[in-house]
Amino acid sequence: MVNKRRPLKPANYVPRDLVQPKVALAVSGEAALLNRTTAAAAERMFAAAAADGVMMTLASGYRSYATQVATYNGHVSARGQAAADTASARPGHSEHQTGWAFDIGDGGGACSFQPCFAEQPAAVWAKANAYRFGFVVRYPWMLHPITGYYYESWHLRYIGVEAAADMRKSGIATLEEYFGLGAAPGYP
Repeated sequence: MVNKRRPLKPANYVPRDLVQPKVALAVSGEAALLNRTTAAAAERMFAAAAADGVMMTLASGYRSYATQVATYNGHVSARGQAAADTASARPGHSEHQTGWAFDIGDGGGACSFQPCFAEQPAAVWAKANAYRFGFVVRYPWMLHPITGYYYESWHLRYIGVEAAADMRKSGIATLEEYFGLGAAPGYP
């Protein structure tokens, strides 16, 4: 579990089992990698989406510590630190660095990484079905006071089928609530 209050240790952690899943990719290099467990679940989920006529792409997977430094600093330069902290994890605090999380796209680039992505078929399908493959939409609508991030309909986190189905059945929308960890709206 990684969030604003629970950093990776060590901060420059690298998963040992990174692989490239056999799914449609919108990226290359390290961003096309996931840990082995997440990759296998993503392959099953992407195939099910395709069978339902929904095109889904892997838009951003693993990010090394160095990549997250550049990503976060870019947000800070463009918008300032306060705004950056609601849209990008600080280095050592990113779920992408674990290999357990990734961003999806719709294959055509429509509304990529923007609020309107929530209305695209890939996001609608993932919100309704991702739990069946062990995924949750990690930063749900209007729960930024708990997660620390505004809604990201594209950001999926693997937690396993049993836990994802339990969260859905119980109506719990955030990992902070599910694991009883308390809100993480900001950095300490």
